[in-house]
Amino acid sequence: MSQTSDWPLPQGSLRYIIPQRLLKLLEKHPLTRELYPISFGHYHRARGHCMDRRLHDDELLIYCTEGEAEVFTGQQKLHIEAGDLLYLPSGEAHRYSTPDHNPWTIHWVHYTGPLSSYFRQYLGFSGNNRIINLGRQPRLLVDFNGLLSVQDSGFQEQPLIHASNRLRQLLTALPLSHKRPQIKHQTELNLEQLHQQMRNHLHSRLDLDSLAATAGLSRYHFIARYRQLTGETPIQHYLHMKIERACYLLDTGESSISSIAEQLGYEDSYYFSRLFKKVMGVSPGNYRRVNRY
Repeated sequence: MSQTSDWPLPQGSLRYIIPQRLLKLLEKHPLTRELYPISFGHYHRARGHCMDRRLHDDELLIYCTEGEAEVFTGQQKLHIEAGDLLYLPSGEAHRYSTPDHNPWTIHWVHYTGPLSSYFRQYLGFSGNNRIINLGRQPRLLVDFNGLLSVQDSGFQEQPLIHASNRLRQLLTALPLSHKRPQIKHQTELNLEQLHQQMRNHLHSRLDLDSLAATAGLSRYHFIARYRQLTGETPIQHYLHMKIERACYLLDTGESSISSIAEQLGYEDSYYFSRLFKKVMGVSPGNYRRVNRY
């Protein structure tokens, strides 16, 4: 059972705990059994808030929008501040507290299910990383508040099934909520700047040395760091951006394949067609014919 803090709620805060009988339903229901919330809430200027969990059998995400806190987990002491997303995994004892002079404001959710471990990797919490700084993200607050829409529903089955799927929406959107999420204590890489450079050169050719120079890294370290953050090489991403643009040109105009290849910086239309088919699974001509109907 989740150990949710029984700390008294300040004004403007909300804590929602799903009853055990309904957790059993969510655990078995085909629409929720892979991932479902246990409890969630919003604490505003949570002065005096502290917790010490020795047994922790669910996943916990905390998004801090104001104030600060200290967290002890495993062998780490962490400092949380506004804009931080904190992840505390199942099975890891932890404790945290927020200072009276600058108490944190947080959105939080306890959740579980077989997909939890996959979401841990998807969110970017590998190894001992427990914090990702996202900055202030209004859209993220909308997704957290979407969970709280079940308030006053009378613990009915359908609203809680909806909340479970809102949780999946929240978790899948988190990596998209910031253009360049940065794991603390790692070398910074400005992905948005790099991707803008790629967008600016869709009509021409851009080599790896130019991208590495923008990042201020050697070719080797640039490729390794980029792959660590995105799961692909920078040139792969650049190619995919070009093919996305090619799809748009094929969908919205009557330009020939060779003309589109030229617009994307490829002098050899046959080479361009081979690249397109490798990414899309069909040739540019077949893509255009199939998607006109």
